[in-house]
Formats: sequence, structure tokens, C-alpha cells
Amino acid sequence: MDLLDFEAQGLYFEEPEVAGVKELIAVAADNYAAGTAEFPLLRAYFLAPDSLNVLVALNRFYYYQHRLEDALLATSRALMVIRPKVAFPENWCDLTIEHITRSPAELLTQVRLYLFTLKAIGFLNMRLGYLDISRAIFEKLMSLDSQDRIGAKGLLELVINRQAERITQPSVIA
Repeated sequence: MDLLDFEAQGLYFEEPEVAGVKELIAVAADNYAAGTAEFPLLRAYFLAPDSLNVLVALNRFYYYQHRLEDALLATSRALMVIRPKVAFPENWCDLTIEHITRSPAELLTQVRLYLFTLKAIGFLNMRLGYLDISRAIFEKLMSLDSQDRIGAKGLLELVINRQAERITQPSVIA
């Protein structure tokens, strides 16, 4: 299945929101430079904890603040929100190519969102130094995406190289 051969339907940012959520995200964007963006984002999250707009905004905020653990939490939550929409297994490790190929065409946008979100989780784990989980995610994505439409191949190579560097570096005891 070619993950680029689809017509975009049901984009998360076009979904209706709980009253006030879009305004809180806008306030956060306006207040980013002043350092007061987090509070409106958290208010938006408490109003709409399943909103992908809010979760993506939180991920971006935390990522650009170099708060990678918090970005990972927001991104993991987003994966949990997307998963039931595409009827994927609870654990991404159990995901197979059959889950993707059996997905109805009208869900392909959400399938891609799920896979890109999983890639983001792998990337954040890599940045945090959790190379084993990162590698497992990128290997899973490669097994599901033979044409590398999601772009996990280069990241998998980075992880493998970093793991090899760790093995070959001599330890120094002081």
C-alpha cells in the first residue's frame, strides 16, 4: 500500500472543538515569546483532553522549550487518541501491515497520522537517549512502510550508528 496515494479526509485540525479551545491555543501562540504560553495550553487540555489540536500544540510548545519528556507525554497521549479511530491494537508492537491494508480508504489520513505520531515518539525517545525503544519503533515503521513514505529509514540509521558508537567508546574510570 502506498501511504501517499490517498485523498486527505478528516484532517485533525478541521475537527470541531470544545468552546474556547481554539481561542486558548491562539492566546498561547501570542504569548509564546513572553513565556506565558503554557497556562492557556494546559487550560485547553483540561477542557479537551482528546483534542489533537491541543495535543499537537502541547507537543510543539514542549519540544521548542527543550522539554522533551513533556513533549513525549503529549505525543504519546495523541497516539492513544488516534488509535481507536483506526482500530489498531493497543500496543503498537502488535501492529501489522494487515491492519493498515484493511483500513478503509476514508481512514487513511488517520492511519498516516498514527504512523507519523509513532515516528515522533521514536524521534523523541532517540533525542532522550532511549535508543532501544526508538530503534524498535523505527524498525516497526520500516516493516509497515516498505517505500519509506513515513521517513523512518534515515532515523533508524541514526539510531543504529549511535548504538554502535556507544559500544565502541572506551569507558574511562576516574
